Amino acid sequence: MSYSERWQELFGPADGGPALRLASAAPDPGTGGGAGGAGDLEHSGGPWTGASGTAGELRTSTETSRSALGPGHEGIEAGAAGLSSVAVLKSVLTSWEERLQAVRDECEQLKGSLLTVAKEMGETETAIETSFKTVDGGGKADGKR
Repeated sequence: MSYSERWQELFGPADGGPALRLASAAPDPGTGGGAGGAGDLEHSGGPWTGASGTAGELRTSTETSRSALGPGHEGIEAGAAGLSSVAVLKSVLTSWEERLQAVRDECEQLKGSLLTVAKEMGETETAIETSFKTVDGGGKADGKR
């Protein structure tokens, strides 16, 4: 079985139902580009920077939630002394604190990586735009050449 056939088996339509489709892929073969894009692919100043900001916001809100878990459970051990559920609750608390810390750390790493991509793509985009200006006499490329 080829890679393409395996992909279709895993992600293709099941009995004519919905299928996984990339946002940039044409809805039907032979219809051309993506699902209504303008044909202008731009990286800088938009999606990469926005994604970095979202990762930063998620990191902050995750840390806020994680730090609120401990104080939210204060006094439970004293108030429920002798119950076996206290040990289970403590275990669940520790588990959630570790999970939220991992999410926080991942978001911090993603924030920096996404900003790096935004910077690199912006520099590449600027260099390409400059090179096109020298070819077509300073105007924007019209896409008809």
